Amino acid sequence: MSTAVTTWSLELTAPGELRPAAVPAADSGVRIVRAEVPSPDFGRFLYTAVGADCSWLDRLPWPPERWRELYERPGTELWVAYQHGSPAGYVELAGQDEGVVEIAYFGLLPDFRGRGIGGHLLSYGAARAWDLGGRRPERPATRRVWVHTCSLDGPYALDNYRRRGFRVFDTVTAVPSVRPRRPLGAGSDA
Repeated sequence: MSTAVTTWSLELTAPGELRPAAVPAADSGVRIVRAEVPSPDFGRFLYTAVGADCSWLDRLPWPPERWRELYERPGTELWVAYQHGSPAGYVELAGQDEGVVEIAYFGLLPDFRGRGIGGHLLSYGAARAWDLGGRRPERPATRRVWVHTCSLDGPYALDNYRRRGFRVFDTVTAVPSVRPRRPLGAGSDA
């Protein structure tokens, strides 16, 4: 029997609406770096490691060529949080038409949750969404940043978006047509 999943779509419509989280202390070892070299293997690693317990399934069957195409697309950026040199989480920005930027994926690896990194990473990613046009001359200035989260994501995801200033503009509840399962290589029993 499948359980209904609620999906919330949230947005910021001006840069001043972003309410940044506190920046971790300098001795926390947290830094955020843009992954500038498209790497299908690294992208898949982050997607699988972060999404394993959140039922992220849509990209699992992708071949390496599709991952590369994604990361080479103008307006797509991957920002990775590290703590003392270990990947802790990431934000994937997807520039869309007419100055819209989607935070397509965002999250932390399970071992890094609860350390005060998530709010900072989301704040940083949202700020990079707002200044995407300055880094990408082919992109118009950003007018709107949006994201979606669902009831399968971490228990603090929706609250984190709201604390950063994102407002819900749509809510949908539906029973998924595919039964969620854990991805291979991420704690699955397959």
